Amino acid sequence: MLLAGIAALLFSVLAVVIGGVIRQIAPLPWAVLAVLAVLDIVLSFSRHKNLTFKMEPEIFIGETENIWLHVARAPAGLRARLEWPEGLHGNNDIVFQHKADSTAEAWVACRGARRGVWKFENIWLFWPSRLRLFEFIPRLTFPLEVRVVPNIRLVQSGQITTTVQSTLYGVKENRAIGGGSEFHQLQDFIKGMDVKAIDWKRSARRRSLVARELRAERNHHVIIALDNGYLMREEIAGLPKIDHAVTAALSIAWAAAIGGDLVGYYSYDVKPRIFVAPEPGRRAFTRLRSWTAELAYVSRETNHTLALTELNARTPKRSLIIVFTDFIDTTSAELLIENIGILSKRHLLIFVTIRDPEAETLMQTAPTDMDGVATLVAVNQSISERRLVLERLARLGVTIVDAPPNMVTAQLISAYLEIKAREMI
Repeated sequence: MLLAGIAALLFSVLAVVIGGVIRQIAPLPWAVLAVLAVLDIVLSFSRHKNLTFKMEPEIFIGETENIWLHVARAPAGLRARLEWPEGLHGNNDIVFQHKADSTAEAWVACRGARRGVWKFENIWLFWPSRLRLFEFIPRLTFPLEVRVVPNIRLVQSGQITTTVQSTLYGVKENRAIGGGSEFHQLQDFIKGMDVKAIDWKRSARRRSLVARELRAERNHHVIIALDNGYLMREEIAGLPKIDHAVTAALSIAWAAAIGGDLVGYYSYDVKPRIFVAPEPGRRAFTRLRSWTAELAYVSRETNHTLALTELNARTPKRSLIIVFTDFIDTTSAELLIENIGILSKRHLLIFVTIRDPEAETLMQTAPTDMDGVATLVAVNQSISERRLVLERLARLGVTIVDAPPNMVTAQLISAYLEIKAREMI
């Protein structure tokens, strides 16, 4: 329509300038354009577009699901533009595929980027008129609600269950009698058994040798402590650190449930927030998943002294405490190290931090200018200070899990299984 109007205007100006007979037909292009516009509107007239859609009500954070869009009596060249809420990411421009029955459909990839319940509001449809003089852009309401929840894909796949059961109940239960610390039963002493397993008092009463069969102690307390301060909002691999931590926390909670332990959880930022005492793992996992789905994104600084002192007071029994947190440099980590040291005197600790893979990539890339040199020096200093802090924590007897997002869950479960195998709790 714009090009036709410009052409009509140029013809009219030219006609006025030239004058004579041509000036008399100067309005003719406008009349033709008006007739074509009316004809285009009549030919393109159609009823209100009926848009239907379908999508799973829940999506794991960091994963992608498709929104299915369908339009009946779809005009040629139909497109759409979607207004995305903050917690969901996807393409703004959508192109429909037309079918033989005059309908059109489109599949739109939707990625969960933030936990929470996210609502769409509007969608705009675009299509040209028959003579392509106009473009129709109606706005339709789009009442789709999507809940982005913590990722438990590893739990659902059964991979964690298989790993824990094969390690604890396959290898550990079949090892030589005499391992373990919890009494299981008495049995007749057989040649080849460890002499240390003989119960001499009971053997004297029965006048035959009997041996104690021991097994690994279970029902340990496992506390998952999540730092929800502003440092955990830093994005790594497209997601905030707190979401990577939540995914690993749910995985280790499920592993502890399969391992027969009791699981509790604790969150803190500028002050302690939520503490739930250890309880049987499967039930604790369900509660932990519900609680982490509603864990807010905050911008408050973490007070490690107050939080870890409170945690130490709330857990009198020796427990395995898994702390998910982060730090910037050695100076800001001093209070963290001090309080972790106090906590490690009574409890067994696993300290979990999430490493930024982009920093390692920068370390391996040669700079091409002075800005690149400055960036490389800053990254190198940050990594060195991070290594110093982790080494100091390791000297305190703390188990360190420092891994990129895609490896943190596997390394954490391996550390947990090693602790169980060595009966360190």
